[in-house]
Amino acid sequence: MNRVRVTYHGTVQGVGFRWACRAAAEPHPVTGWVRNEPDGSVMLEAQGEQPAIDALLADIDDQMAGNIRSKETEPIAIQPAETSFRIAR
Repeated sequence: MNRVRVTYHGTVQGVGFRWACRAAAEPHPVTGWVRNEPDGSVMLEAQGEQPAIDALLADIDDQMAGNIRSKETEPIAIQPAETSFRIAR
């Protein structure tokens, strides 16, 4: 089990980016959340087995390629009690 934090930069707010991330997560066995940040970026945390996380992030990259200028990814501690993937406020 792994967990990553990804911060997306570009035209990622006001374009349905969070909704696209949540929809992209549905077919994958992952938990986590996605939210807008005050600096105009979008932060996502995803948890699951590494192949599922990789597939989710690849789907987001494919679907939102025109909006993503750059992204930063870092491993973080898992959250054992988490049970779903949601849009956070």
